[in-house]
Amino acid sequence: MLNPDGNPEVSVRRAAISDLDTLARFNAAMALETEDKTLAEERVKAGVRAVFQNDALGFYLLAEIEGRPAGQLLITTEWSDWRNAWWWWIQSVYVAPEFRRRGVYRALEGQVRQEALASGQVCGLRLEVDRENHLAQQVYVNLGMSPSRYYLYELDFGT
Repeated sequence: MLNPDGNPEVSVRRAAISDLDTLARFNAAMALETEDKTLAEERVKAGVRAVFQNDALGFYLLAEIEGRPAGQLLITTEWSDWRNAWWWWIQSVYVAPEFRRRGVYRALEGQVRQEALASGQVCGLRLEVDRENHLAQQVYVNLGMSPSRYYLYELDFGT
């Protein structure tokens, strides 16, 4: 499918189980690049496979340029009782280095926005970004997002 921005170079589609190896490879590359973490290949593949086996976990979008995988993101959901609607969380964002600065993330985000608005059940989009990743932060602002009033806290059990 043509991406929502109309850029004929980037196409975006729902990922399929046949994309498992690509998604796992992109996830591992992202973890290494952003957190200097080496992920166990089989564990990552099992995590990606779980998304395809259980629709409640979310869905992946895959961007391609000339039929080659260029980037991905994962959508997970959070129920808002205040709004009686879903927040869609943009996660596992990765654009392969050779495809950066070519509108890949813009195309992915445009597809997410289009699907979220069309559903009539989504109150907004959220994502996390490393506080030192100023380039990504600027991309998100340029696409109309703004910093949240909330800080993120976590308790990592090391799994």
